[in-house]
Amino acid sequence: MNKTIIILILAVLSMGKLSAQTQDEVLLKNASFQGATADKKAYHAIYQLDSNDPKTIEKAIRNINNVLDDPRLKGKLTLELIAFSGGTEAFLKSSSKYEEQFKKLITRGVVVAQCTNSLKERNLTKEQLFDFIGYVPSGNGELVIRAHQGWTIVKP
Repeated sequence: MNKTIIILILAVLSMGKLSAQTQDEVLLKNASFQGATADKKAYHAIYQLDSNDPKTIEKAIRNINNVLDDPRLKGKLTLELIAFSGGTEAFLKSSSKYEEQFKKLITRGVVVAQCTNSLKERNLTKEQLFDFIGYVPSGNGELVIRAHQGWTIVKP
């Protein structure tokens, strides 16, 4: 057999053995992963709620509570929850079951706000929503402004 072919075969065989060792090392490295380090002084995120699906509303509330409970971010977070379109229903006094959960978010420092354009489109008044809700002229406008201010937009 040609010497070059033998060398190539040995190289390929040793690469297989090497890749198995490398795979084990990679798996161990992955298993030791602890997540990113929160090395900035402040983090800003706005949560977009544009659905009346209870699973989506509950997911948004759960996601916000989870990030508030992340020990890496303690004392570094500024959060906002903006509702528009179908998300407006989450704030209705007459039918929403989330009043206490939104109050809890607000007491934890989260700004909870509603798009007034969506109120007009749905023929609703501020009086029909929880009294503690804040307002912005446009939910999409709020997202655009926050994005340009460097905020992370989260859509549960």
